[in-house]
Amino acid sequence: MQFLWFTLPSFVVLLSLSLTTSLPIQEPFNHCLTLHSQTPNQFSSSIYTSTNASFTSILESTAQNLRYLLPSVPKPDFIFTPLDDSQVQAAVICAKQLGIHMRVRSGGHDYEGLSYVSLIEKPFMILDLVKLRAVNVDIAHNTAWIQAGATVGEVYYRISEKSSVHGFPAGLCTSLGIGGHITGGAYGSMMRKYGLGVDNVLDAKIVDANGRVLDRAAMGEDLFWAIRGGGGGSFGVILWWKIKLVPVPQTVTVFTVTKTLEQGGNKILHRWQKVAPKIDEDLFIRVLIQTGNGSVPGKRTVTTSYNALFLGGADRLLQVMKHGFPELGLRRKDCVETSWIKSVLYIAGYPDGTAPEVLLQGKSTSKAYFKAKSDFVREVIPEKSLNALWKVFLQEDGPLMIWNPYGGMMSKIAESATPFPHRKGVLYKVQYVTGWLDGEKSMAKHMNWIRKFYSRTAPYVSKYPRETYVNYRDLDIGMNKNNNTSFVEARSWGYRYFKGNFNRLVKVKTKVDPSNFFRHEQSIPLLKPLA
Repeated sequence: MQFLWFTLPSFVVLLSLSLTTSLPIQEPFNHCLTLHSQTPNQFSSSIYTSTNASFTSILESTAQNLRYLLPSVPKPDFIFTPLDDSQVQAAVICAKQLGIHMRVRSGGHDYEGLSYVSLIEKPFMILDLVKLRAVNVDIAHNTAWIQAGATVGEVYYRISEKSSVHGFPAGLCTSLGIGGHITGGAYGSMMRKYGLGVDNVLDAKIVDANGRVLDRAAMGEDLFWAIRGGGGGSFGVILWWKIKLVPVPQTVTVFTVTKTLEQGGNKILHRWQKVAPKIDEDLFIRVLIQTGNGSVPGKRTVTTSYNALFLGGADRLLQVMKHGFPELGLRRKDCVETSWIKSVLYIAGYPDGTAPEVLLQGKSTSKAYFKAKSDFVREVIPEKSLNALWKVFLQEDGPLMIWNPYGGMMSKIAESATPFPHRKGVLYKVQYVTGWLDGEKSMAKHMNWIRKFYSRTAPYVSKYPRETYVNYRDLDIGMNKNNNTSFVEARSWGYRYFKGNFNRLVKVKTKVDPSNFFRHEQSIPLLKPLA
């Protein structure tokens, strides 16, 4: 009698699971899918287990961080790659009914592997949206509906197919899955002009914890607010985003100018901190900081590469730089006038002459062992302090920092407008990365270095909280130890990602997913742990 309140299909599935506990968990899941999907009997080629020859290639297909593909890291019991929205809906219903922990992957770039690894519970499955990548562009209304599994590059390319004077302000790395990318904010080279990707989202379709497909009107403004910057994996499965297209000039200009410390790089970088957030909002100049060979043979130095997009022609850019940042010494021959879609390729690091069609390849082929961290800087770091940091920076084999300027539109949008709070007062964001290729052999060395460097930068970055970017997940700053972490325990990382917006995110989470079905190591917790 205890099962009478379930519908008949659920009763059958639950009963069969209880009587055949030795069955692999994907078998009752598969049976449940046929009962709940609008397209039944189409799942055999979309469920991958360790007995499938293609399981490993599917698991590793979009994973970027080799640290989370090591044999010692937990693997999913199976991977499901749905073919349409109804199959996503059915997957959520069935995983919830059968008590299968679900991880949702739209791209796989996440730095700590949270979309394809569970460090806190087994068994688990991956719901991989890789086959859901439609991009429907409507130039007449300056909008597009894009499926969560499409990459940033595919979105850019499909927009450029329809218009050379429309774009979208999202990521610089073109192999990012658009579904998860936008849930964390989605910054890019047009952020100073148009804000983040989340600032240009008009609608969305998600599958909630009850298996319902909801658009903006159905989900309500609280949930719509939460999914635009509150991080992935906490509130539901993003199916589609409706984005607002933005105007771009027929001709834009890009450049890269590199300076070493011996070429006055420290003084120029000090000046950049003051200039880059305040210069013309059509201009985005980020700095890539690495190590390289110095003027003295055998001695390494620090290189600073100023990598920029200007929404306009070279002549106007040179005037802007002459008045705003003459210290860089930009020359006409440094400037490359091009189309917006080709500027995407340039900023992403593709070789000269690469055809835009490369963006349709989708997933990235580059993988490495790496660890990353992030900071937001609100006060200019003094020259003397920069010099002190370089001494530690040069201790690592292949370190990288990327400094991305804020200001412009980023300063005009309120902290509470979306969960992404790093707005007014931020000069720039810092990303720290160290990578290596010899696996576990040197992992401790590199992990220790980046933690040491991060500690050394603490006096110069935001404080109370020390702000961090949610799309650069960092388990060093805290994590859920189990599937029932309390709000109080999660504050250690929650306030760093979201500042005061964390409180509202917790309230939304408690309302829309009271059983905490969507969870991971840094998911938004419930206000009170489950009894």
